[in-house]
Amino acid sequence: MIAAFSITPLGIGTSVSESVADAVRLVRDSGLPNETNAMFTNVEGEWDEVMALIKACVMAVAEAAPRVSVVIKIDHRPGVTDALRAKVAAIEQRLG
Repeated sequence: MIAAFSITPLGIGTSVSESVADAVRLVRDSGLPNETNAMFTNVEGEWDEVMALIKACVMAVAEAAPRVSVVIKIDHRPGVTDALRAKVAAIEQRLG
């Protein structure tokens, strides 16, 4: 599965980059395929490991923020691996 998620700490001021970086560090250290862009972090793996990682990210951000907002979008496609790269490659191929 692929999960695209965004975690926003609330109540810590206008800059949230330090708390977000703490979460992204957990994702990168997880060993799961991942990528981060301006809006979301995408991570690929088995359901339980991805959801446990997202929970760990939320809990890490919650250490610095009294409230945490989380948005998650999931592409659950059993039996498919390397979809994080393959889905983008398929679009790039069609674009020429």
